Amino acid sequence: MAYIQKRGISPAMVKNFGLGAAPDTWDSLRNAMHEKGFTDNELFDAGLVKRGKQGGFYDAFRNRLMFPVIDVRGNVIGFSGRILGDGEPKYLNSPETLVFNKSRNLFALNLAKKSKSGYIILSEGNIDVVSLHQAGFDSAVASLGTSLTPEQARLISRYTNEVIIAYDNDGAGLKASQRAIGIMEKLDIKVRVLRMSGAKDPDEYIKTKGPEAFRKLLEGSENQMDYRLRAIREKYDLSVTEQKSDYLREAVELLARLPDEVRRQVYAMDLARELGLPPDVIVNDVERRRDRLVKSTFRQTQKQQTQPEKQLQPPSRELRYDDPASAAAEEGIIRLLYLEPSLISTPGLPPPEEFSAPALGRIYDALRKRIEKGQSVSTDHLAGELTGDELGLLVAILQKPETLSRSRQSIADYIAKINEQKQLRSGGTDLMALRDQLKKKKGYEG
Repeated sequence: MAYIQKRGISPAMVKNFGLGAAPDTWDSLRNAMHEKGFTDNELFDAGLVKRGKQGGFYDAFRNRLMFPVIDVRGNVIGFSGRILGDGEPKYLNSPETLVFNKSRNLFALNLAKKSKSGYIILSEGNIDVVSLHQAGFDSAVASLGTSLTPEQARLISRYTNEVIIAYDNDGAGLKASQRAIGIMEKLDIKVRVLRMSGAKDPDEYIKTKGPEAFRKLLEGSENQMDYRLRAIREKYDLSVTEQKSDYLREAVELLARLPDEVRRQVYAMDLARELGLPPDVIVNDVERRRDRLVKSTFRQTQKQQTQPEKQLQPPSRELRYDDPASAAAEEGIIRLLYLEPSLISTPGLPPPEEFSAPALGRIYDALRKRIEKGQSVSTDHLAGELTGDELGLLVAILQKPETLSRSRQSIADYIAKINEQKQLRSGGTDLMALRDQLKKKKGYEG
C-alpha cells in the first residue's frame, strides 16, 4: 500500500486493475493454495511456483506489486509483477502456460477495448497504463515484457485502426517504436508516435505536467513516416557529403515501402528540397527502389505459397493436420462458436466425426455440448474435458483474428469449405463434376 500511495495510484485504479501484492517470502502463495486443495504440480503448470534445484517448490512472485493479466473475454490468464524496491527484473511475467502466451496478449486490453477514443495508446509498462487510465486516457495498453509482436498487432486491429505509440523516451524505447511501426503498417493500422520531452515515460510526464499537457501531446503526435524520417536524419551530419549520401540512401529505402504512390512522391519532393536536389531525381530513385521491392516481395510470396501446410499446422508437434485447408475452416467454426455461442443454431454445422482433424473434432464436440446445455463457455470450463495439447490448441485458435460483424456469413463459408474438402478427400469424387459445380455456384460457365 505504501508503494501504491508513493506512485499516486488511486483506490479506484487498484480495484479496476485488481492490483495485489506478493509478500517478500518464499512460500506464502504456495501455502495458501495448498489450503485450497491445489498441488505443487498444478501450481507449477500455472506458473505460480518454480522448481528448486533440490526438487522442492517456491513462489515465483516475491516482493512485487501484482497485476493480473486479463484477456479480452475477462479471464485471468497470468500475472505481471513489478518489484517493490531494487532488483531485476523490474517486471516479471508469468511463464508460458496452456492459457497464457505473452506474445498474443496485451495488458489492459480488456479495459481499453471499451474506450470511445477511437485509438489505442501503446505503452511499455503496467504502471504507465494505470497512470494513463487514471488520468482519463482509458485506451492505454502495454505489451507484456516484449516488444510488440505480430500477434499482438492483429489483436489490436480487431478494435481499432489507429495506434499512438507512447514508449519510454530512451534508446530502447526508440528501437521498440521502430519495430512496432514496421509490424503495424503491414496491417494498415495508422500509427502516430509521441515525442515526450522532460520526462522518461507517460507516468512521469503526467505527474510533472498534468493530464491536459499529455492530451495536447497526443493531439500533436507525429505520424509514423515523419517520425521515422526524423529518426534517420538525426543519425547523420548533413554537412558531411558522405553522411548526406547515406541519409539519402536510407530515406529512399524507407519511402519506397510506402504503398501509396502520391504519398511517396510528396515525401520524395520534400526530401529533395531538404537536400537541395532536383525533385525528379529523388522521385525516380524512390520508384526504382519500389519496383525492386515489389518484385522481391512477389518472389517471397510465391515461395511461401508453396509451403501452406507448414504454416497452417497447430503449435504442438503432437498434433498434425492431414487436410490443412479443412482444418483452417474447422478452427474458424470453433473460434466463432466460442466468441458467439448463439451461432450453434446455424444450419448445416457438421457433426464432430466429420472434422478432418480428430483433435479439432474433440474440441468442437466439448464446446458444442456445453453450448447446447446452456452452460457457460471458457477455457477454464473446457480444461477438464480436453487434454493438455488440445487445450493449448484451443487457446492458439482463439488468439487468431476473427471479424464478428459478419459472423453468420463467415460460419457459412467455413461450413462450405469443410464440405468441399470432404468431397475432395473422398476416393470416388469426380473432380471434373466438382469443378463444374463450383463454377455454377460462382455464377459462370465454360
